[in-house]
Amino acid sequence: MISREEVFEFIKENYNVKPDYPWKIYSNYAALRHNDNKKWFGLVMNITEDKLGLAEDEEIDILNLKVRKEFIGPLRKRGGIYPAYHMDKSNWVSINLNEVNSINHIKDLIAESYELTT
Repeated sequence: MISREEVFEFIKENYNVKPDYPWKIYSNYAALRHNDNKKWFGLVMNITEDKLGLAEDEEIDILNLKVRKEFIGPLRKRGGIYPAYHMDKSNWVSINLNEVNSINHIKDLIAESYELTT
């Protein structure tokens, strides 16, 4: 399990990006944007597990990332990676941070999302 804070620290160190919180009603949803073009490359949200199709209704943190279309299918076969919640499912995935053991397991996906949204 990794925390949203670990994700934010990794992104700050590697991309000089801090999360912003654009919605008052969803005050814990954090957008991760490029400093220059302001496009999102990630979104951290706290949702209930059932929104990912899981049997429980515990609250979890997820990270939405953009990925290449050709990798969507294979990625969804990996543990902890699901069709994107509240985003275009043909271009984005949701990662359940409770199912990720280390930031090292997702740093390449973060880099790809950053690159795809430049």
